[in-house]
Amino acid sequence: MNQKTTMKKVCIAGSGNIGATTALFVAEKRTSDVVLLDVDHGRAMGKAADLDQAFPLRRFDVQISGTGDVTAMEGADVVVLAASASADPTDMDPNLIRANAGITRSLCAHIRERAPEAVVLVVTTPLDLMTHIALQATEFPRERIIGMAGVLDASRFRYFLSQELGALPSDVTAMVLGGHGANMVPIPRYSTVSGIPITELLPYEKIQDIVEKCRKADDELFQLLARRSAHHAPAAAVAEMVECLIRDRRRLLACSVELRGEYGLADVCIGVPVILGQHGVMRILELALSDSELRALRDSAEKIARQIRTLNAL
Repeated sequence: MNQKTTMKKVCIAGSGNIGATTALFVAEKRTSDVVLLDVDHGRAMGKAADLDQAFPLRRFDVQISGTGDVTAMEGADVVVLAASASADPTDMDPNLIRANAGITRSLCAHIRERAPEAVVLVVTTPLDLMTHIALQATEFPRERIIGMAGVLDASRFRYFLSQELGALPSDVTAMVLGGHGANMVPIPRYSTVSGIPITELLPYEKIQDIVEKCRKADDELFQLLARRSAHHAPAAAVAEMVECLIRDRRRLLACSVELRGEYGLADVCIGVPVILGQHGVMRILELALSDSELRALRDSAEKIARQIRTLNAL
């Protein structure tokens, strides 16, 4: 494949299942060339070569390459942080958190040097904490450090709602705020089917059952997949965000960003609705939340703040 001088560039740090599947989904959107970066040079090259050989059949007319050389970050428009020391997305062991923090800081040092204008998308767990670390390590504006939080959680919420209601998933919208995964805060009042709030279609108890199903999704999938993490849905969420950035789609999505007074919160990265465009977060929207919704969001933020304090004490 010939190099395209005008093509945008996305660098994905980590060529495990999430990183490689993200590369596939990004390539199929034909938005940018893709570089898979991994400390395991052979794995990165092999995954990239495997994807390239699918090109004649899948027709994603972009270049995919794999490397262990951080200089490949040079000039990237978007850098996705998907590298992790564990395959378990629910593992909150302090040693794992410290290891992932070290990986994130190391990658961010290279981003500062080689891709200083890039938007950084964080996938490494615990996601909101790693978004906070990436913001500190890069010293980039908060608009360019974004965690993949509510995009995945909302997709799962939409799917489970569609199954319960027998509705087309594309007709379902969902708003999920708060920390990623178990700390999520779904907002049923802002979740709809063809414009009708789900609170008009389902009883409170059923909605709460679906919420719990979403919160436990990562753990359930990890067990079903023989102690391997889910990767198709997370990768699809990242690819959706990448497309917004590269094509300046300006979509309303819930992403983990640092708050500085919004929702009465500060110095914490947490999922809130934002307008996502070419240069990252264009605007943070403050929804009118009920007292109970705001309390749940602040409780979620406090759990993330405790993670920050724990990491700082290690």
